[in-house]
Amino acid sequence: MGTAIALFTRDLRVTDNPMLTEAHSLGDDVIPLFIVDERLAVPPNRARFLRDCLIDLRGSLRELGGDLVVIRGDTEATLRRIGERAPVDTVVMAEDYSSYARTRRRRVERACAAIGASLRITDGTAIVPPGAATPTTGGDHYRVFTPYSRAWAAARWRKLVDAPRAISMPSGITGDDPDNVVGPVRAESPDIPEGGETQGRHRWEAWAERGVDYDSVHDDLAADDTTRLSPYIHFGCVSALELATDPRAPDALIRQLCWRDFFCQVLAANPRLTSAPYRFPEKDTWSHDPDALAAWQSGSTGVDIVDAGMRQLRTEGWMHNRARLITASYLTKVLDVDWRHGAAWFDRWLVDADVANNYGNWQWVAGTGNDPRPNRRFNLDRQARRFDPDGRYVARYLDRADDRSG
Repeated sequence: MGTAIALFTRDLRVTDNPMLTEAHSLGDDVIPLFIVDERLAVPPNRARFLRDCLIDLRGSLRELGGDLVVIRGDTEATLRRIGERAPVDTVVMAEDYSSYARTRRRRVERACAAIGASLRITDGTAIVPPGAATPTTGGDHYRVFTPYSRAWAAARWRKLVDAPRAISMPSGITGDDPDNVVGPVRAESPDIPEGGETQGRHRWEAWAERGVDYDSVHDDLAADDTTRLSPYIHFGCVSALELATDPRAPDALIRQLCWRDFFCQVLAANPRLTSAPYRFPEKDTWSHDPDALAAWQSGSTGVDIVDAGMRQLRTEGWMHNRARLITASYLTKVLDVDWRHGAAWFDRWLVDADVANNYGNWQWVAGTGNDPRPNRRFNLDRQARRFDPDGRYVARYLDRADDRSG
């Protein structure tokens, strides 16, 4: 059957990875490959997490008898060079939907044509890929979440796939160590988690076995009882489908995964989601206030619930979802600052900064996106009383004593 390249992108795992399974089925030999594309600037927090993911993935592939070839360079040129060294018949990679992913796919197509290989595209990024659930009334995607969620639940989901039992690689194909190619990288946030499939699966098992009442606590800021799996899902260390089909997954968590797919199909239909209003027209002007933006970024606005969220972001490279909504609403609806500034700041710091989710949610909050109530505005005092009634979340991140008890 020849040689297949398994081109990893945002699917850095061996368990339930349709791309890897397909490559294994098509080639006697498989070249597991990750290209650190020099055209793509990765912020330090995500670069550190990515390095961990690649080191872990390489270890898993070595246990199967293979290895992970990690190369820094241009995607098209790298594939051409490998094709000159080995008789590559097929390149397999998972579908993705950002503007960068679309450009990458075109480069991969050109490289395949140059080396005489076929290109196979698999699912694996989304549970329900864009286009698999479309409105019966017409159109190529859903603009409102509730009808989408019904179609998503009714759609036919693919079956989970096992990891290959063994991987054979052609001789003479090697790549540098991930630590040399990606790093060592110093993260900007001191408390970001360790990346990789091993850590992601361990976190899920530990959380699921605790039997957390997620439906009632996932908005509780101080409880900190969410799974914190979003970075692992973003990098594909953990299969979103495997989580959604796990009988221990609570309904509220499955709903969050549905939101992820919702924004994925929005991005697939609207590649300019990162820069232009999606559904509702933008107002004429935003306030230009560099000092207010800087205060928001540093967590020094004087509004405790906002400042706590922004300091959590810089400390952990992660922020509780409720805090994301609160801080985004404050920037856009109180300070009247352009949502693009906020989305770019999140993109710099968040380890889980998925293009579809980050920009889709920012547009939702700003009133230019999918929220059917574009003038929605959060009452910050009410949000604090409801989701941090004892002030423990604020105290934790503002590093001040909780004096509300007296």
